[in-house]
Amino acid sequence: MMKAIGYQNAGPISAADVLIEFATETPQPGPNDLLVDVRGVSVNPVDVKVRASAQPDNGPRILGFDAAGVVQAVGSAVTRFRPGDEVFYAGDITRPGTNAELHVVDERLVGRKPASLGFAAAAGMPLTSITAWEILFDSLGLKAGEGTGESLLVIGGAGGVGSILIQLAKQLTGLTVIATASRDDTRAWVKKMGADHVVNHRNPLDEEMKALGISPRYVASLTHTQQHFASTVKLIKPRGHIALIDDPGSLDIAAIKPKALSFSWEFMFARSMFQTDDMEAQHQLLNRVSALLDDGTLRSTVNHHGGVLNVANLRAAHELQESGKAIGKTVLDGLS
Repeated sequence: MMKAIGYQNAGPISAADVLIEFATETPQPGPNDLLVDVRGVSVNPVDVKVRASAQPDNGPRILGFDAAGVVQAVGSAVTRFRPGDEVFYAGDITRPGTNAELHVVDERLVGRKPASLGFAAAAGMPLTSITAWEILFDSLGLKAGEGTGESLLVIGGAGGVGSILIQLAKQLTGLTVIATASRDDTRAWVKKMGADHVVNHRNPLDEEMKALGISPRYVASLTHTQQHFASTVKLIKPRGHIALIDDPGSLDIAAIKPKALSFSWEFMFARSMFQTDDMEAQHQLLNRVSALLDDGTLRSTVNHHGGVLNVANLRAAHELQESGKAIGKTVLDGLS
């Protein structure tokens, strides 16, 4: 048996006993799985969205997707890792989560933990790094070193995905990066992450970009896409590309036709959810991100350590994520 934290009824974080600690069976690794001793986790928007809206089917559901830890055991077909290896990963939304003492994960989704980061700090990087990497190199179709003379607008630059997307774009491509932020602390943060310019998303973004004198070819819409969509269509170059990760209620998709724009969603769980032939791409990109963190090319986006993983601290981390005021990533140490 092991300890875990989960929820029994979907609803707001303010509800009584919304998160509970409970005992459950120790998971057993399948042929391609690692059994990981979880030493650090982080909280992402997906955690609070699932908790608020997805009713568990049978007993408490364990949330948590990002994790860093030590491999305890491996499945019969595992070739990339062995017991004792330190790893980090973002898991699979169709399986139990990482808010537990032990966790099983397909080795094709797992990277080597950055040696320069502790477990909690390392746990803050996988989900957002995968999402940002896939936006740049899958959705937008860029290759390393490309983009000179073109620009990328990152809407919601101070969040977890925006923080690492700014860095990846600046370090691995030639793009000029414009990030949106509205407060003094978020503006300072996105500049720290490497943004060339900052604009205020509390104002119409097409007017902000016109004043800046830049019409980007690429837009990564990470939050409030529905609110900013009309402005985004106005400000982007013809034959540009909009990639988004949030869940707008509705969009006037016909509005992108006159400019012949491309449009795509990024969902980093798609590869694991559908067991795609290229699942190993996430293993490879996490190893690359790990190396870039260790050599100083990338910096940690962790901005808040919430203490050890327990019900009270996890609840506080969910509240911070839901507040709309979180900057970068929030992490916790593993269950004690």
